[in-house]
Amino acid sequence: MIHADLSDRQDGWREQSLTRRLTEDRFEAACLPFFTYGVCHRDVVTMDSNHLVTAVIYESGHRTLRVALVADHGQVHELLHGKAVDTGLPHEWLQGTSLAVGLPPGANEARLIKALEPLAQAGALHWEVDS
Repeated sequence: MIHADLSDRQDGWREQSLTRRLTEDRFEAACLPFFTYGVCHRDVVTMDSNHLVTAVIYESGHRTLRVALVADHGQVHELLHGKAVDTGLPHEWLQGTSLAVGLPPGANEARLIKALEPLAQAGALHWEVDS
């Protein structure tokens, strides 16, 4: 486990992430980050003695599509879950209100974004892609 310092958004806030140890001081991100910018699945990072990420030393080329639901959680969740499954892309939910979708190099997220755009325009969610 490693942690990303998110205190720039909220004092003391951190995101915990699963990793795979590559060497004594290098770790590969093994999950999809919900809140941590600049770290994506399979990126290689270093950490300090407090298990906080200090640097990304290898970018895998993966991107993360993040979705935050703000209204009508049940119906929107079900719709998006079905769309995410249909894409075949790796995805994770956090408390049913936040979705992270892994976008490996060459992934085509257009179908998923097409489903997100009208929901975002209606105020039901916010979405973004981070690399």
